[in-house]
Amino acid sequence: MLLEGKPAIVYGAAGAVGGAVSRALAREGARVFLSGRTPETLETVREQIEAAGGAADVTPVDALDPAAVRAHLDRVAERAGPVRIMFSAIDWGDTQGERLVDMDASRYLVPIERATRTWFFTGGAVAAHMADNGGGAIIGITANAGRFPFPMVGGFGVACAAVEHYLRQLGAEMGPSGVRVVCVRSAGSPDAPGVREAFKIHAREAGLSLEAFERQAGEGAALRHLPSLAEVADAVALMASDHARAMTSTTANVTCGAHID
Repeated sequence: MLLEGKPAIVYGAAGAVGGAVSRALAREGARVFLSGRTPETLETVREQIEAAGGAADVTPVDALDPAAVRAHLDRVAERAGPVRIMFSAIDWGDTQGERLVDMDASRYLVPIERATRTWFFTGGAVAAHMADNGGGAIIGITANAGRFPFPMVGGFGVACAAVEHYLRQLGAEMGPSGVRVVCVRSAGSPDAPGVREAFKIHAREAGLSLEAFERQAGEGAALRHLPSLAEVADAVALMASDHARAMTSTTANVTCGAHID
């Protein structure tokens, strides 16, 4: 197992990406603390992990409340020891399907503010904790809209770019203290409900069926498919492990070659 006995916090663990990553971390031996604002959904993920033989705890927290984030982190450390892994897949509340010039400012700003605020609160608190306790790995996720401009994605691409640079800077600052920070960039997993909804919007804009749009997107990737949730989650587990111990302040391309670095 890559992550045997390591305490891990997953923020946004109730969502499709957060749940997949939580299951992958637990499969690799981590004790996963499932965090979010909906205990019932988190319990479902916990049950899935425990049914597969893994270890998980449900610890709800509002990542937009810095005091709650710090208190939650302290509780986790008291129960399991220093946190060694953090992953965030918090929903940014983005709105897609409009041009920037047609979009209301509040709708444009929601994902940017939510992404940067939650990462500032969670990433900062966990990085400081890890620095004081022997290091660890902080892993984020963005989409290829953070690297390349796509029409009709509103503030989502800007939020991705902001998060990627925040993580690069955090890694540069915290590296001397043994804290690694890596971002995983995905091309979007068709088996994630949120991605499918976004694809439906862009398929309509392109005059295509959802199936045709997904097929076209997949055929444009070097591996001729887009990354599944499981493939993204496996990449996160690898980045969190000591096998990636030389990697920090960088972004791992998990797009199946939808873009080539």
